[in-house]
Amino acid sequence: MRSLHTTPLAPAIRQPLFLSPADVARLVRLRGVRRVLREMTEAMTADFLRWQEFDKSPRVANHSPDGVIELMPVSDATRYAFKYVNGHPKNTRNALPTVMAFGVLADVDTGLPLLLSEMTLTTALRTAAASAMAARALARKGSRVMAIIGNGAQSEFQALAFAEVLGIEEFRLFDVDRAATAKLAANLATQGLRATAHQSAAEAVLGADIVTTITADKTNATIVTADMIAPGTHINAVGGDCPGKTELHADVLASARVFVEYEPQTRIEGDIQQMPADFAVTELWRVLSGCAPGRTDNAEVTVFDSVGFAVEDYSALRYLLALAEASGFGQTLPLIADQDDPKNLFALLAADATHAADTYAYEPAIA
Repeated sequence: MRSLHTTPLAPAIRQPLFLSPADVARLVRLRGVRRVLREMTEAMTADFLRWQEFDKSPRVANHSPDGVIELMPVSDATRYAFKYVNGHPKNTRNALPTVMAFGVLADVDTGLPLLLSEMTLTTALRTAAASAMAARALARKGSRVMAIIGNGAQSEFQALAFAEVLGIEEFRLFDVDRAATAKLAANLATQGLRATAHQSAAEAVLGADIVTTITADKTNATIVTADMIAPGTHINAVGGDCPGKTELHADVLASARVFVEYEPQTRIEGDIQQMPADFAVTELWRVLSGCAPGRTDNAEVTVFDSVGFAVEDYSALRYLLALAEASGFGQTLPLIADQDDPKNLFALLAADATHAADTYAYEPAIA
């Protein structure tokens, strides 16, 4: 691993590993995106199976008229993780991503950061992995056809995760932006996946075993109505993820069994924000661990009301750290002051101090 610092650091402090977007992209390319999605799904499942070991809380969100900025913390007895992430659907008009994110994984015993990583690409991967994890537990066995409503930046990852983890063979696509649908269809073709574009959400949903909604507009939208959903459908509702942003008509929820990540957060942010406070939901970890039933018959409609939760980011970060260390990727980042006397912080201001505050030269990631 290479350092971002121009002078050697004392070995007393382990500086965190830094993974840039280029680092993560190359790691994924070399390992294979479908393999990464499968392995991330398994890592996440393992963490959901020890759900009660985590210190959990709803994320902290600061809302504005056009978007939201959030902090998502979680920890267990050994590791602490958080993610900074935004959601600004209008950003694409100014050539900016709708979602931008970075994350930190730290040691609980010392508070020492172990990893600082990009999480824009990683969030797309972990969201798709969470969707596949839930669908594997909730969708009908033998499901082979999936509708994707909303064909933006997350859509390819969803398709690849469902193809890899559930064996989905056919994708039915719709977006109000036809260019987005054409983009998705072309990208899926390069992956050997069969996709067809449709003229409406209702047309795309027809004949689908699984329906994924992943739209970005910060509105109380009605993307899917109850009359569109056939018995036995599993709905993977991903796009509704903050107050005032929904995708499913309330009648869809009322006629289905609904599963969530972390109920206190989903009550505020998910599609179930439309429903009464006592509307029944089941946290997914209970199904995965066998504490509660998932789908009970092939005619039942199931909904995974996914808003994204910090345990998923924890899983993704610990997976990335292990993969990067095994592969020799990334750079050490001089983020922590390297002091001879940890009680003498003022010494960093001395004229001859050569610590992490000095100017550093950026070196590219290892190829």
